[in-house]
Amino acid sequence: MSELDLVVKGGTVVTAADTFPADVGIVDGVVVALGRGLEGDEVIDATGKLVLPGGIDSHTHIEQLSSAGVMNADDFHSATVSAAFGGTTTTMSFAAQHRGMAIPDVVAEYHDRAAPKAVIDYAFHLIMSDPTPEALGEHLPAAVAQGIPSVKLYMTYDRLRCTDDQILDVLSAARAQGALTMVHAENHDMIGWMSNRVVGAGNTLPRYHAACHTRGAEAEAINRVIALAELVDAPILVVHVSTIEGIEEIRRARARGLKVYGETCPQYLFLTADDLDRDGLDGAMFCCSPPPRDEFAQEACWAGLADTTLSVYSSDHSPFRHDHTGKLPKGTETTFKDIANGVPGLELRLPMLFTHGVGAGRMTLAEFVRLTATNHAEIYGLHPRKGTIAVGSDADLAIWDPDHEVTITHEMIHDNVGYTPFAGHELKGWPTTVLSRGEVIVAGGEMHAERGRGQFLARGPSPASQPLGRQIPELDMMDRWGTPFRP
Repeated sequence: MSELDLVVKGGTVVTAADTFPADVGIVDGVVVALGRGLEGDEVIDATGKLVLPGGIDSHTHIEQLSSAGVMNADDFHSATVSAAFGGTTTTMSFAAQHRGMAIPDVVAEYHDRAAPKAVIDYAFHLIMSDPTPEALGEHLPAAVAQGIPSVKLYMTYDRLRCTDDQILDVLSAARAQGALTMVHAENHDMIGWMSNRVVGAGNTLPRYHAACHTRGAEAEAINRVIALAELVDAPILVVHVSTIEGIEEIRRARARGLKVYGETCPQYLFLTADDLDRDGLDGAMFCCSPPPRDEFAQEACWAGLADTTLSVYSSDHSPFRHDHTGKLPKGTETTFKDIANGVPGLELRLPMLFTHGVGAGRMTLAEFVRLTATNHAEIYGLHPRKGTIAVGSDADLAIWDPDHEVTITHEMIHDNVGYTPFAGHELKGWPTTVLSRGEVIVAGGEMHAERGRGQFLARGPSPASQPLGRQIPELDMMDRWGTPFRP
């Protein structure tokens, strides 16, 4: 009997730093050897294939009740199955606190939802909409201690948004705990002012959603939250950035040395506002916030990924069916203000970027791995266990056939949404075999993983979440005057 349980043999291994031919030796679900001529009890022939780290999708909404009371179409089984078929082996989703809810109860509820269903490993972020003294002083530190060192804030949506002073409270509390704050940055009042006037004039179709969520609303909110974060020396990550102006705000902040990270998503690379302009309410299938923009914004997102202004590429998988249970809560009377916001994207996140990024010469294989796996692990405290192929890392592997061609259809996707906004795309390159902790979970177009085999990943604070320790003139004055104020 060999010392190795499994060898992935003859492939080209790709990490964020290098691309090289090697066999991958696995014992007890962990990579223990990289080299040539390895032999194991079982062998997977990867000749002519690429062996990549399994993807990490750090922005997903799974089995989550929206602020409007609409439940996502996907539970933790359907979502993680879909993720696995697309080469993703770790999801990070949100445990959403709505106003009046206690964070410990929220966290316990999401554990109960995920544990019996997930087929791949998973982690949680908090969504905080009710930052009471108890939530900030007791519940947030407890959640961080339990392995959830990240919290998301909304600057828009009536039932979720935090005011600027509440954002400062959360940023200060998160900083003290070594937690990273994620921000949905849009100016709530700008969007509301536009939307009320447009609907008042009788314009209710989905296409008006894109017009009312203005570019300026995103750019202003990003500028503002950067200023708030700088005041208390708190790292932030701005999620789903969609505009030229928003990317420039992040680029300027990073050039000044601030810990500001950015994320973009498939909808901002591969969709435009024109997709919302469909017959009747069909455009609702493409409604998300922020909305897709235009070809110039797409190019800005590609440039942001290339120069690392945008550090991660996530799906923002927010699955709602195109019917009264999801996108259209008022049936044919649904206005763009009523449409459940979000698009599905878990399964196609990686294949879309592989074709249009690597295949089109926009990025190298190493950059693809960095944007889809390694940076997620490093920023959110999972590296080096996840996000790379190295001795000691979990054997989460996606074996890609770079020549495999697929035309996307609604029917081929494994989530529970019933449609994909990327139908019709012709892709080249596909993950044909997927391993999670050394176990083959996808092969031959079939799922081989049992419900509940996924494990919760308790994370620790990461270098990305640590404050800079910069001297802030206003706080410096407080110190000199003997006034205790440090966040």
